[in-house]
Amino acid sequence: MKTLIIAEKPDMGRNIAAAIDPKAKNFRTYIEGEHYIITWAIGHLIGLAEPDAYDDKYKKWNFNDLPIIPDAFKLIPNARTKDQLKQIGELAKRSEKLVNACDAGREGQHIFSLIQRHLKLKQPVKRLWISDLTPETIRKGFAELREGVEYENLTKAARVRSEADWLIGMNGSRAFTTKHQVLLSVGRVQTPVLAILYDRQKEIEAFSSAKFYDVEALFKQDESEYKGMWQGERLTDPAKANAIVEKVKGKIGKIASYEVKDTKEYPFKLYDLTLLQREANAKLGFSAKKTLDTAQALYEKHKVISYPRTNSNYVTEANIPEMHRALDQLRGTSYGDLAEQADKRLVHKNNRSICNPTKVEDHHAILPTHKKASGLSADEQQIYDLVVRRFLAQFYPPAEYKIHTVLTEVEREMFKSTIKQLLSIGWKIIYSDQKKAKPTPRGKAEKTDDDEVAEEEITTPFSLKAAEAVKCAKVAAKEKETQPPKSYTEGTLLKAMEGAGKQVEDEELRDAMKDSGLGTPATRASVIERLKQVEYITMQGKRIVISQKGRMAVELIRSAGVDLLTSPEMTGQWERRLNEIARGSASDETFMENVKKFTNLIIDKVRVQSKAAKEAFESTAAPAGAAKPVRKRSGAAAGEAPTRTRGASTASVSGEAAVRTRGASTASASGEAAVRTRGASTAAKPPRAKRSSAAPAAGEPAPPQSSALATRASLAACPRSGCTGRIIAGKRGYGCTAYKAGCGFVIWKDSLGASLSEADARSLIERGNTAPIPLVDENGNSQQARLYLANRNTGELTLAPDLSMK
Repeated sequence: MKTLIIAEKPDMGRNIAAAIDPKAKNFRTYIEGEHYIITWAIGHLIGLAEPDAYDDKYKKWNFNDLPIIPDAFKLIPNARTKDQLKQIGELAKRSEKLVNACDAGREGQHIFSLIQRHLKLKQPVKRLWISDLTPETIRKGFAELREGVEYENLTKAARVRSEADWLIGMNGSRAFTTKHQVLLSVGRVQTPVLAILYDRQKEIEAFSSAKFYDVEALFKQDESEYKGMWQGERLTDPAKANAIVEKVKGKIGKIASYEVKDTKEYPFKLYDLTLLQREANAKLGFSAKKTLDTAQALYEKHKVISYPRTNSNYVTEANIPEMHRALDQLRGTSYGDLAEQADKRLVHKNNRSICNPTKVEDHHAILPTHKKASGLSADEQQIYDLVVRRFLAQFYPPAEYKIHTVLTEVEREMFKSTIKQLLSIGWKIIYSDQKKAKPTPRGKAEKTDDDEVAEEEITTPFSLKAAEAVKCAKVAAKEKETQPPKSYTEGTLLKAMEGAGKQVEDEELRDAMKDSGLGTPATRASVIERLKQVEYITMQGKRIVISQKGRMAVELIRSAGVDLLTSPEMTGQWERRLNEIARGSASDETFMENVKKFTNLIIDKVRVQSKAAKEAFESTAAPAGAAKPVRKRSGAAAGEAPTRTRGASTASVSGEAAVRTRGASTASASGEAAVRTRGASTAAKPPRAKRSSAAPAAGEPAPPQSSALATRASLAACPRSGCTGRIIAGKRGYGCTAYKAGCGFVIWKDSLGASLSEADARSLIERGNTAPIPLVDENGNSQQARLYLANRNTGELTLAPDLSMK
């Protein structure tokens, strides 16, 4: 009898066959040779069954039937791929051994385990555990197959993660939906992530800016000149700032302190998936999902990078020769000049910033392979370029600087300066052609208003004579404003998820937090996409904006007394415990008992919660009859969310109908319950709230004939004098529900070169202005500015530049 190899996807199966048995015959759903039969899953072939598989009463959503806690979870095949599952079962009957060749990670282990459990496969199992799909690596992996039992703890962790997500998502979603008659998606991971966004938005809206003044001077001594920032308590009185300017202008001063020290900046760490997603978002504007999908194609289709779903920034000793080999192949490519200047001696087993086996568990950092890249799409080339440059940097010496720190005293006023003099460019030569898109320096947070000290980076020689006088050649007081916290982008949200809600900048602390972040590198992108699909969030350019529905979800969960469900720190601890289960240092049974207790707590708390006011979810059609706005730019408003999200096959525009999942499982990767699944023809439906015939109630699944109707939540009361209408979001603007009665108030989403979010519109109505937001002027130049509500009767806006952002 033969050995049956089960890969995760068809491409992987074909790659394996080509590497170990190139003469094997292809039978479409499997490949068979003399010793091996190679077949594949197509992602998740099996999932957890719907609640109605346990009892028909669960077809109808009823609060009194909660909680739903199965004694044993049932499995159900995905209807779309049941033929492939049947094929695997038939092939297994004529095989004496199995090889699990699914992705080397928790999800890959889970996919194989579900197949094994459902088909009741009893054959002994070997595990293929590799980090790239080059033929050499595949052959080496088969020569070093591991025992399947070595991964039993990983299987347990994958299983309880799936079941815990089902319990929290299914029960939480049904509880809040039936209590408030609004379809609310709840999840173990997605809800804390939504809470992070909610809390940031509340901080932004509560922020009150204040003006202050910086006094900046230019000093000269012989041929040297440098800038200095006045030191003292923050100046809020312009008269005081101008008095300092007049006091020191043109005066002679002295150097009170002058220190010079040498410093080195080492290359950034190799990429793990989250770092790659963050940088691709910052530099290329890619979503987390787009980066993951593109990296996966580079790994599976082109085989030019190693396994991307890794959480490690390091390699092991065994990877060092492969890194040297990958460098050699880059010499014959467009990276040839950089590869020729690289020094292999810098990448060795004793370089702990690169080689640290204690920080490599399942997979090493993302590396280019020794296969030359060809036929890449534009997106693939950009991600490949990020990986290659980060890789090449490891073969270069550090950049070297002299840091000159100067305290200059003029008329008893003190100014501080920092001059960063480049001595040797080192690894930064790799990014010298990308000056506008440098990687973020590691270990350093973004500067705050209080951090501002004049720092100049220069490439020319610089020195001062500490004993000699200097002249204040120029000086000016600059008006600035304190800035609110920045809205999250997908990149900064990934960083917050990795740190369980904390913006972790220090790399050592970041490493320590990796086990307790929100989700895993492989699932974080799907969590963000899920929040988009249920319309808890929208995108405004790179900014993530929480919707009214998302706000209400967080507020209702917190007011019910289950704050734990919105706690990033607690969910991070759950993730840590799952990792401990995978290592065999924690009990899966104890973990599930605690999850069940928490599920019961959710139901008990929601049971006594008051029903939310109907106005909180007020919906109506978008206003009509308003004139089209004059656009400053061509095309659609920057970042405007599309009317329908790909993949949300049954979702209404407002996101009330839940997304279908491909398998029968009702829990997505982010841990929330999906209302419908393709694998269950009798999917349960939530109860419908009472409504008029004019429009479906907010949050209710829209009937088929109304699926195109765009419902909009109320943002605020109309500010027009005497009007009793409410402001709602339309397709192109935020208008009044009383438009039929003659109210013409509207704020256009695309105004004065800016793309306005719901939060921006609410701020304009309630406070009269926005926070500083990005816009593009008539000449195509980007800037930051506040928009002001110039006319409360019409919605006309005016522009006032935010000087501090220039």
